[in-house]
Amino acid sequence: MVRKPWPRSPRERPRRKRMPPRARFRQPPPSADGPAILYGWHTVKAALENPARRIRTLLATENALRRLKDEDVKLPVEPELVRPDLIDARLAPDAVHQGLLAEADPLRAPSIAELAPEGIVLVLDQITDPHNVGAILRSAAAFAAKAIVTTARHSPEASGVLAKAASGAIELVPMVTVQNLARGLEELRQRGFLLIGLDSSGDRDLAAVALRAPLALVLGAEGKGLRQLTKATCDQVARIDVPGEIKSLNVSNAAALALYVASRTATSP
Repeated sequence: MVRKPWPRSPRERPRRKRMPPRARFRQPPPSADGPAILYGWHTVKAALENPARRIRTLLATENALRRLKDEDVKLPVEPELVRPDLIDARLAPDAVHQGLLAEADPLRAPSIAELAPEGIVLVLDQITDPHNVGAILRSAAAFAAKAIVTTARHSPEASGVLAKAASGAIELVPMVTVQNLARGLEELRQRGFLLIGLDSSGDRDLAAVALRAPLALVLGAEGKGLRQLTKATCDQVARIDVPGEIKSLNVSNAAALALYVASRTATSP
């Protein structure tokens, strides 16, 4: 077999087919007007039972719809009966939907000025993992926290994974969004809140701090902790002492422990 010589002139060479540039996967930015995607039994059931939540569409499998009827859950919209694989196609491969998916309007976010100066609120300093924020919401609901304050940027959308991890708590605990966390903390202080930052560098154990309501517990992102300006704005920075060899806690576990300590020791005004 005789090989033909490769043409030296570019004009004589065969043109290579241009491939389109590889698209980089990017999650679309959250839209204030876009629907919240809610899936999973507890998440969707809580949304259906929340009169403040407007449901746009509801997809349900035959088994899930039967269970809703058995538990006498009122349906604000006519459900669309679907096969489980149709819901699978709408979600990430590892999403556990239990036969329910709803599209709903986002809940209204109150302002700090609307918060009553009472009880405990949690303030999240750029915690971006939706699983952690969802778990924090669940603990906040269990300990009757009045609200969670987050920043408009560097915070996950109150939908999808976060809502599933919250297991219905997103319908129970108001989420306040602020543009600037330091200014938000100052506004809480002006409304009478004691600001306690939680960080491993804290001078005292949280259980030894004189806590009183209204109280704001401020938590930082896992790894980074509280930002310097956030620490400086707090009235005190405390740590959570634990007896075991591992001294660092997942931020959602730290939130649950802090809520437990504060709910037992914080005095009323």
